[in-house]
Amino acid sequence: MFEFDQYLGFILFLTILTIGFWLLIFLTAILPYWISGSLKERLRENKKRKQEQEQESA
Repeated sequence: MFEFDQYLGFILFLTILTIGFWLLIFLTAILPYWISGSLKERLRENKKRKQEQEQESA
């Protein structure tokens, strides 16, 4: 049948596979969403700051 070392190797393989899967999901879906949201927020803040400066100087 199977030895204990083979069982540990299989568990290690499944662990690495699972970590790789979730890392792939994070890098392809969550990270771009997070970065694009951050950039949109920064652009809005810069636009608002410029409008406030123009109103103060006018």
